[in-house]
Amino acid sequence: MARKRKGRDISGWLIVDKPAGLTSTAVVNKVRWALDAKKAGHAGTLDPDATGVLAIALGEATKTVPFITDAMKAYTFTIRLGQATNTDDAEGEVIATSDARPDDATIKDALAAFIGDIEQVPPQFSAVKIDGQRAYKKARDGEEMTLAARPLFVESLLLTDRPDADHVELEMVCGKGGYVRSIARDLGAALGCHAHVRQLRRIWSGPFDAEDGLTLDQIDALARTPELDTHLRPLEEGLQDLPQVTATAEGASRLRNGNPGMVIGRDVEYGDECWASFDGHAVAVGRFKAGELHPSRVFARPRS
Repeated sequence: MARKRKGRDISGWLIVDKPAGLTSTAVVNKVRWALDAKKAGHAGTLDPDATGVLAIALGEATKTVPFITDAMKAYTFTIRLGQATNTDDAEGEVIATSDARPDDATIKDALAAFIGDIEQVPPQFSAVKIDGQRAYKKARDGEEMTLAARPLFVESLLLTDRPDADHVELEMVCGKGGYVRSIARDLGAALGCHAHVRQLRRIWSGPFDAEDGLTLDQIDALARTPELDTHLRPLEEGLQDLPQVTATAEGASRLRNGNPGMVIGRDVEYGDECWASFDGHAVAVGRFKAGELHPSRVFARPRS
């Protein structure tokens, strides 16, 4: 018999401005403890040294995590020219150097090749699985791997500052699965000078902004108090990229039982993925077919 998980049945999103030096999992554990939550997860890993928005889903909101993971995201980052590292960031060992320092115009010209639909090879030190094992574990053991390229959509990639000859500051907006470290590595290769990421910050992810996030110090100060609950955002915010339809009372009842239910919606077509609300709350996500929603995810009725 499975052990009953301890904690409160609370649902929603808590937005954290993650500091450097912690894993995303450590932040989730901190939030779960601070809210005494039964269930929590995050929407998109940040490297330990990266900072910025980390959206933590609680309870029923964990069912909306894939929609934030798939959403567009924006990063600001600084790359160090003239050095390649085995991790593609500043934590790694320098494995190649160059005295070349391209000018701003050359860098801007090179950025064009990284915009649009591109193919990107993940870093050797990444969470990609190879034969059931994380790539970073194999890399730590000294294994050489050939990682397959993955598709990535980059909406924009801009040079925003050049503090000195060795450093370039960039801003990128991209889709799911982007590795900023790979962008830095491949840009350095294209420029013939090597490069790695020095600093990285995720400034927004889907509907969530870093500037709206709580710091860990704030979370510690409010831990296990009702005031921290006031910072929870509704699970429906994780569904903003999907069209919304409204369930009838009977439809909502059927949907909550996992059955197709009648919904009313505009600007939705047969087969569209959308979410249904009733009485102001999310009921289900599914496919719209002939006036009904065929659910793939069902949300528990919120407690009054």
